[in-house]
Amino acid sequence: MLSAIRAFAKSPYAAVLIALLIVSFAVFGIRDVFRAKVSDAVIVAGGRTVSAADYKRAFDGYKAQVEQQAGRPITAELAAANGLDRQVLEGVATREAFAALLAKIGIRPADTLIAAEIQKIPAFFDQVSGRFDEKAYKQKLGENGMTPAVFESRMRDEITQDQVAKGLIAGLQAPLAYSALAAIYGLESRDVGYFVVEPGSVPQPAAPTDAQLTELMKQNASQLTRPEFRILTVARFSPALVGAGLAVDEADVKKRFDYRKDTLSTPQTRTIIQIPAKDQSAADQIGQRLAKGETPSAIAKSLGVEAITYANKPQTAIPDHKVAAAAFALPVGQVAPVRGDLGLAVVKVISATPGRAVTLEEVRPAIEAEIRKDAASEKVYALTQAYDDAHQGGANLAASAAKAGVPVVTIGPVTQTGRDLQAQPVPGLSQKLMETAWALPVGGESEVEDAGGGEYFAVRVEKIIPPALPQLAEVKPKLLQYWQMRELSKALQARADALATRIKGGETLAAVAASTGAKVVQVPAISRQTAGQNPLLSQDMLARIFTARPGEIFTAGFTRLGFVVGQLEAIHTGDGATIARMAEDLRPQMSQSFVRELGESANAAARRKVKVVIDPNRAREAIGLEPIDPKSVDGKGTGKPGGPAAKPGLAK
Repeated sequence: MLSAIRAFAKSPYAAVLIALLIVSFAVFGIRDVFRAKVSDAVIVAGGRTVSAADYKRAFDGYKAQVEQQAGRPITAELAAANGLDRQVLEGVATREAFAALLAKIGIRPADTLIAAEIQKIPAFFDQVSGRFDEKAYKQKLGENGMTPAVFESRMRDEITQDQVAKGLIAGLQAPLAYSALAAIYGLESRDVGYFVVEPGSVPQPAAPTDAQLTELMKQNASQLTRPEFRILTVARFSPALVGAGLAVDEADVKKRFDYRKDTLSTPQTRTIIQIPAKDQSAADQIGQRLAKGETPSAIAKSLGVEAITYANKPQTAIPDHKVAAAAFALPVGQVAPVRGDLGLAVVKVISATPGRAVTLEEVRPAIEAEIRKDAASEKVYALTQAYDDAHQGGANLAASAAKAGVPVVTIGPVTQTGRDLQAQPVPGLSQKLMETAWALPVGGESEVEDAGGGEYFAVRVEKIIPPALPQLAEVKPKLLQYWQMRELSKALQARADALATRIKGGETLAAVAASTGAKVVQVPAISRQTAGQNPLLSQDMLARIFTARPGEIFTAGFTRLGFVVGQLEAIHTGDGATIARMAEDLRPQMSQSFVRELGESANAAARRKVKVVIDPNRAREAIGLEPIDPKSVDGKGTGKPGGPAAKPGLAK
């Protein structure tokens, strides 16, 4: 290695490299050449930056809310596939831009206001003294991955934006004319007459040829193409399969009962009042006042402390172990001073509820089930080890399963969503199993995978059936039905259009209806509020009715197979008093819409005024995903595929 370096130093390439280095020193300065340029900023908004850790914290917090709503965990990959990561990224960028704009304007709350707001948060108070605890404050922030500086900066942003928002919207109301227009629109009613053009009024369409049906298939290939199917062989390792008939040793039952007895039993609980005391004199005073029947809250308030109430709690729920031991040794109603681990206090026992020790026979079924489950899990683990040993030795899935004594089952053809050829769900297929199978080639075999719940599986892909259109014979009945419906609908539409043309030419609606053997149906006073109550009015009809002008002729699809020819006969405005009342009722709602739009406009203005730079690749890396364009992380791209290299690693 040393000789190679010496050889390079004597080469002409070294001279060129040294010359370039000298030029860089002259242009940039030697300190700039060696100064670190590394930054982990995901977002830069004016003078504010959001680090990868800050962005990850925001993403995780928002993802947790979505998981709670969905009722299941969501992976970062799934979140990104649904645009959640980009949504959070843009939201944080807008938040930072707005905060930067407010700082630029010069709006900044006083430090005393920040401190006052922080000291209102109960988590930062000492449970015994009832005072703000600096140590607890820093500890709680540390548990949530924040420092006091970061937390106080966020608190300052929240207070600033809250006060600015209140100043902007204070007294804001939508003009009454706006809500009045909405009331007029909502209370308007219309009279309509129509008659139905029945399917029997047109000739039935001729049967299509196979060539026509084949062409129809091609026109609807995206809907008719069947997805990829696979045939799988699966080996399952399940406690349910090996747990049946497992014997339970009585000695194990007794041993586990003795170990779990305390947790299975119901402990004694007490209601206790605890008042902190500064010294023995204060403790004596508190005890005397409690004995006279004075309320604990009044006593504590007069001494500048807070009384702590433990309502119906077990001994383990009291943080100070010495106080807990003394309180549970006192008779009910007694008062006593106790010097605990956290200081001197006076306790009074208000009430006590006896505990109850559980017997072995009461919990025997549950304990036996636990032991049986643990034994089954151990057996499953042993089976997976035996399978894995055989598989690592070169045996295929079936042979490895046979050596381990595990049954295999053939599944399929099945789609990745777990449905068979008839589009029916195949029982027993998990998302993890299908994802694993679809990541394998034909003949590929997985390792033993954790299926959750103590279960495992291994899967082999026996055959892959690529996506394809079905044979004409397989879908011909459905295609024939679709063809007949489509052609009949075309004929009915043409018939309805011809009848509407006659009415527009001067004939009356009733006369044209009578010529077809139909009767005109009159529907008076249809409003937008009551339109859905009439089952005979289709959505197509309602759309035409509420967009037509008085006297206008229209055609529309009917609720069943057929068309209608209709005429809008009149439009009625609502009662004046009702419109006025509704306008007032709608005004708060429209005012809220104004407030929302004002906020959106303010955020959009902040994004325009403040230069915001986003690094989408670094954002993806922060949440554990691969960058879309790995080059941009090294400063060779923008994070946008095909985008110009405007700034190393960053994209506007």
